[in-house]
Amino acid sequence: MRSLSQVDTVGVVGAGTMGNGIAQVAATAGYDVVMRDIEESFVEDGFDSIDSSLGRLAEKEALPDGESPETIRERIAGTTALEDLADADLVIEAAVEDMDIKRDIFADLDELVDDDVVLGTNTSTLSITTIAAATNRPAQVVGLHFMNPVPIMEGVEVVTGEHTDSEVTAFAHEFAEALGKETWESDDKPGFVTNRVLMPWINEGIRAYDEGVASKGDLDKGMKLGTNVPMGPLELADHIGLDICLDASQTLHEELGDRYKPAYLLKRKVDAGKLGKKTGEGFYEYD
Repeated sequence: MRSLSQVDTVGVVGAGTMGNGIAQVAATAGYDVVMRDIEESFVEDGFDSIDSSLGRLAEKEALPDGESPETIRERIAGTTALEDLADADLVIEAAVEDMDIKRDIFADLDELVDDDVVLGTNTSTLSITTIAAATNRPAQVVGLHFMNPVPIMEGVEVVTGEHTDSEVTAFAHEFAEALGKETWESDDKPGFVTNRVLMPWINEGIRAYDEGVASKGDLDKGMKLGTNVPMGPLELADHIGLDICLDASQTLHEELGDRYKPAYLLKRKVDAGKLGKKTGEGFYEYD
């Protein structure tokens, strides 16, 4: 296994919200990054998000001393060819939350990158052990679950699979900390720490609103002022993406039973295409 000091280039699979965020923070920390997605338009959208985020951080003077959006952006290369990650010293997968797709990606990466390269997955609910089983290096597969939005949120959840080597777990913590993040560790149980606790909270908030307990504004306000969280459950669901919340809830429901059953109104919103901030409407409307 390569040590952190041997990591110069980070490969990121996926240029969506999580993938481009991971690419941005890695480049900001001084790493060269290769960001790959399956279509050129997805890669371009990822770069648009990175440029916008770096611009906002520059306006707030929140970039490292001596760094500009341009210098950070120059460290990131985009591609649609998985083969372009062959020389990466670490690869983090941030593709769609689908087990079959992730296993296919990991099987391909296992053949592509050097044997001593760690493979990380940003999955928020799926089994690290099952993903790792698609490779010949399950000891070198680890969960690196970043929080959204990646450039702003300080936490990274490190998840250990059945075969994850303790040195690989330590490496994952060290890498996340090198990006300026704080870490916590979870065993490979459904939902890990964050989503196991968060998704029932969001779903119960949606049910309470649907049952007329309070207006959506008062429900979110009550949770913010009453529990000192920055966003209430409906606001947070819109921010995460209602489709993502539904997928996570369905996975947890399958694994852990009816206490994780998705709220009816959540499913209805997703069916209607009202996915939150990214579509301009969820529980609230957005410009």
